Amino acid sequence: MAYIQLEPLNEGFLSRISDLLLCRWTCRHCCQKCYECSCCQSSEDEVEILGPFPAQTPPWLMSSRNEDKNGDSDHTASEAPPTPQDDSPDQRRSSSDTSKSAYSLTRRISSLESRRPSSPLIDIKPIEFGIIGAKKEIIQPSVLRRTYTPDDYFRKFEPRLYSLDSNSDDIDSLTDEEILSKYQLGMLHFSTQYDLLHNYLTVRVIEARDLPPPISYDGSRQDMAHSNPYVKICLLPDQKNSKQTGVKRKTQNPVFEERYTFEIPFLEAQRRTLLLTIVDFDKFSRHCVIGKVSVPLSEVDLVKGGHWWKALVPSSQNEVELGELLLSLNYLPSAGRLNVDVIRAKQLLQTDMSQGSDPFVKIQLVHGLKLVKTKKTSFMRGTIDPFYNESFSFKVPQEELENASLVFTVYGHNMKSSNDFIGRIVIGQYSTGSSESNHWRRMLNTHRTAVEQWHSLRSRAECDRVSPASLEVT
Repeated sequence: MAYIQLEPLNEGFLSRISDLLLCRWTCRHCCQKCYECSCCQSSEDEVEILGPFPAQTPPWLMSSRNEDKNGDSDHTASEAPPTPQDDSPDQRRSSSDTSKSAYSLTRRISSLESRRPSSPLIDIKPIEFGIIGAKKEIIQPSVLRRTYTPDDYFRKFEPRLYSLDSNSDDIDSLTDEEILSKYQLGMLHFSTQYDLLHNYLTVRVIEARDLPPPISYDGSRQDMAHSNPYVKICLLPDQKNSKQTGVKRKTQNPVFEERYTFEIPFLEAQRRTLLLTIVDFDKFSRHCVIGKVSVPLSEVDLVKGGHWWKALVPSSQNEVELGELLLSLNYLPSAGRLNVDVIRAKQLLQTDMSQGSDPFVKIQLVHGLKLVKTKKTSFMRGTIDPFYNESFSFKVPQEELENASLVFTVYGHNMKSSNDFIGRIVIGQYSTGSSESNHWRRMLNTHRTAVEQWHSLRSRAECDRVSPASLEVT
């Protein structure tokens, strides 16, 4: 019986095989966990501690890798087992194959260890979206592009749209003395104080000084030697509920000494801006604005109160508004009646310097371009905020309603001469504006229901220019 003698394997080769088969934390001598093995406690070369970062390469593997890099041919000879001189060629071929296998395995281990980074690397890849089984599409973040250059961007703005006056920035940086010398519009003396007990703000208009004389519209000559000034007071942004002093005849240094109260909560008052506008009264034309003073109430101690002299600055509004009129319209198709309610008016243009105005409203029905009917309210003495609450009815068949127009004209009653024109609007077929057209359309869409709406009065020339019905009435 023949016995085959096995060639003893290289100890280094077996150690490497055991390292591949056993866990990284297992001792290759006793096959126990490294932290439980007594023979591995004192040796740092046999245990590789892994932490949050990749561990360092063991010295025994580094030595093998260095030998590979140096290309030392004695590596194979040192690792191969000693063979007797009388070995057969088959045994030498087997030993050579075993050495080659060990050398190949060692090089693979070295290449894997050399690829392991010594410090953590972060691999950033594009985000992929898609459905399983479908073709994936890589979504890359788009590059933001500027639509406009900075110069083009700021050229789109119009600064005049963001300020009440075109020179407001210059005015804010000037003192009262500089404003007075620059514009020469005079100064206004006034005071403010808030009553916490009754929750109202008191504004006292005391006097004005060095107002400019009135100038004609073409600027070529002076119309008169003196002005007829009065002051309008309001709390911005609410310009509708304003107050107005009496008119002082022919003076450039008027003394008013008038007090006005605004019922408003204290916190709301601090958000408002007090606007005082001096206006020159003109009986034969629209009143002209001389100048204005604006004071943010957040910058004033309202409870303590105080009084100030402020220089007047130019206003973008050269002419004052003519006032507003509250109307109600109602049409009854079955009866063929058009009902009109004149409820009230406010802040009407003052036509009498001594006692304000004696306003009344004239209502005229125009069918096509023909005047059909005229009616008017009673006049209210000495007020610019009259309450009427008067109703009028006009017979208008439904087939003629689309060709009808209502002309509302506000006059100041004058017993000595002709009545003073204050303002006008036209509602119906030939309306004078979008607000009037909207009121008429709402009435047509809601029969048998009263529709109320405020309307701003317009000048006679403006109404005649846009409404043929205005030309047919007097």
